[in-house]
Amino acid sequence: MMLVSFAIPGPLREFSGNQTSVRIEVLSGANLLEGLQALFTAYPGLRDRILTESGQLRQHVNVFIGKEDIRYTGGLTTPLPANAEITIVPAISGG
Repeated sequence: MMLVSFAIPGPLREFSGNQTSVRIEVLSGANLLEGLQALFTAYPGLRDRILTESGQLRQHVNVFIGKEDIRYTGGLTTPLPANAEITIVPAISGG
């Protein structure tokens, strides 16, 4: 088992008990999807805001592991290093 941390952006904090960051225990060798599933087990309200019904990352949500955008590292299959810091960034549109 290993711990990873998720930085929770302001618009999603109502679904994480208003926490700015949460630490979740995942199996060693887990990938991002498995880490997200562990996050959703603890905070189920986050799932529909991050993934589509078919389990894909929503178009307007960016995820970083450390400083790496997962779109360039394997997407949801990106392996999680021990003590990974995962940042969820929903796109904000203006008018």
